[in-house]
Amino acid sequence: MGRAWRLIPAAALLLAAACGNSTGTTASPDTTAQRQEGKTIALFLPESKTTRYEAFDRPLFEAKVKSLCADCKILYSNAEQDAAKQQQQVEAALTQGANVLVLDAVDANAVAPLVNQAKQKKIPVIAYDRLISGIDYAYYVSFNNVRVGEMQGQALLDAMNAKGSTAKGQIVEIHGSPTDPSSADYKKGAKSVLDGKVKVGREFDTPDWSPDKAQQQMEQAITAIGKDNIVGVLSANDGMAGGAIAAMKRAGYKELPPITGQDAELAAVQRILTGEQYMTIYLDIRAEAEKSAELAVALSKGEQPPATSKVNNGTVDIPAFLLDPIPVTADKVKDTIVKDKFYTADQICAGEVKAACAKAGIQ
Repeated sequence: MGRAWRLIPAAALLLAAACGNSTGTTASPDTTAQRQEGKTIALFLPESKTTRYEAFDRPLFEAKVKSLCADCKILYSNAEQDAAKQQQQVEAALTQGANVLVLDAVDANAVAPLVNQAKQKKIPVIAYDRLISGIDYAYYVSFNNVRVGEMQGQALLDAMNAKGSTAKGQIVEIHGSPTDPSSADYKKGAKSVLDGKVKVGREFDTPDWSPDKAQQQMEQAITAIGKDNIVGVLSANDGMAGGAIAAMKRAGYKELPPITGQDAELAAVQRILTGEQYMTIYLDIRAEAEKSAELAVALSKGEQPPATSKVNNGTVDIPAFLLDPIPVTADKVKDTIVKDKFYTADQICAGEVKAACAKAGIQ
């Protein structure tokens, strides 16, 4: 994956500069003098059911901020999929003197009032991973989400064509949370590939991206369609893929149909190698988290590096940095996930996965 976008030359010089006389202490955001005394960056993540947020996004973001500004203070909050809780967390951070907000919204369609509160205090906001609609703000940092869906749809279609099963049965589509605008993009991309080429037996939107709810949805689909008639499963992420696989195993599948995923969760990578899951989308979360940290530090110093693109959020074009996703099947794990040290071979190749790793050349 190309990473040239991660540091713009002019911004690199600015971001490498010292962070001044910041003390990292809590300060009121209401006066310029006070804001210059200490830089406080607030990071808000939406949930922890998806393992990436606590395992990667948070530590990578925090480490990058500290490497750029050792005396910057970081306020961290996880909303655990509770929009009301996230509202309280954002309001608390504003009260505590946050100078920049990096917000991965639980409900990205309902947080415009929170962004407006920040704007009134002249506190810039970065929409992290999920596009916030209805209001202007500093930056959006994420992946090309429509492309993610296209890759998932194409991978599923290719796998079914290879099995000769495309016209022999139906697929189940398990989409993400309806409050996450990324879900609509994934769905749009997948349907642009699959519509007219496969028959959709059942389709679900999954509140909270919940693996448990995905398992229940898959059980409903198996009952309604019949397990022998399901030839593929489009799952928008790995956690829900795990839920769907659990349902299929419980139903007595001897051979699982191809199923997609996203996030390259460790359990999913292991399932791909052992043949239970067909593919995942590998997102370079390090690049996303570090770019957001770079921008947050720059904004805290009154700088605004130029963006590489723009994304319309329904109201205005938001300066954006978008990273390309990478589809990963069993034969690609070694040259992507392992090569990038996203996981080590020892982490992946534990227990019964060891033989599958050897077959894939992972040692």
